[in-house]
Amino acid sequence: MKTILVTGGAGFIGSNFIHYVLAQHQDLAIVNLDKLTYAGNLDNLRDVEQNARYRFVRGDICDAATVDDLMAQADYVVNFAAETHVDRSILDAGDFIQTDVYGTFVLLEAARKHKIKKFIQISTDEVYGEAFQGRPSLEDDPLYPKSPYAASKAGADRLVFSYWTTYGLPVLVTRCSNNFGPYQYPEKMIPLFVTNVLEGKQMPIYGDGKNTRDWIYVTDHCQALVRLLLESDDFGETFNIGAATEKSIIDIADIILDELGKDQAHKTFVPDRLGHVMRHAVNTDKIRKRMGWQAQTAFEQALRRTIRWYADNGWWWQKIKHTDATYKQYYNKQYGTDTQ
Repeated sequence: MKTILVTGGAGFIGSNFIHYVLAQHQDLAIVNLDKLTYAGNLDNLRDVEQNARYRFVRGDICDAATVDDLMAQADYVVNFAAETHVDRSILDAGDFIQTDVYGTFVLLEAARKHKIKKFIQISTDEVYGEAFQGRPSLEDDPLYPKSPYAASKAGADRLVFSYWTTYGLPVLVTRCSNNFGPYQYPEKMIPLFVTNVLEGKQMPIYGDGKNTRDWIYVTDHCQALVRLLLESDDFGETFNIGAATEKSIIDIADIILDELGKDQAHKTFVPDRLGHVMRHAVNTDKIRKRMGWQAQTAFEQALRRTIRWYADNGWWWQKIKHTDATYKQYYNKQYGTDTQ
């Protein structure tokens, strides 16, 4: 049985990836290494804790000894571990550089030592900056990250590539568009808006709300990653992953209000964030042609399913929003108290 070392598996995309692999691939085992920072949550994985093919290890990807021990037991690596929120990176960039860049270096060194069969680096479309050229971003477009978060991911992205060109480490880099779905920490836009409305609060919309993103349901992303992990030998290459579904903040806010039966009074406009990208979108022709993959879940269907998940799982997000002091401090600093 092959073993995947999943880093950051207690986070949003990582935990959904673990659920997908364990459900769909009986011949794969997973070791989940996660530091359990504020967005790492073992509640995301409580239904697989007793699975014989799953093991959790609490640890930091910057800890070379821990990484070395686990890497020796693995066949593949999928690196989700990162500080990921643009807004937080604007407030304090240091943790992003440490985890996203140095932590990736530690993983790469251990992967090289133990001759890992494949290393997949989870990057982001944020590394491209604005998709203003009249088309979605292509894999060979220049990188113009506009936030410390995006810059840290761009650094890790290219560091991974360098381990292919220098050492022949079998790596792939993926740059996915905005994910949404269950278990997403409620500082991110969709779960923040949904949970605020459920509590009778305001949705804090940056600027005029016209910024657009290409949105993908998290399960579709996980399916693409597994296909690349098990089927692709395009080492050293980058693959965009997306659903070709561009929606604005206002578009999403309106669907949330409609699904929850609420009125427009729940919208409030707040000052735009620094360096806010107006448009993210990626061209996915490469993965479609090479792997025969494309996103399967219709956007509005997936969004309404996601809204209902948060509505039905208050136990999961209420403890974060009401008992986590760091969440409250961040929210008040970012949006003030008038959206409460």
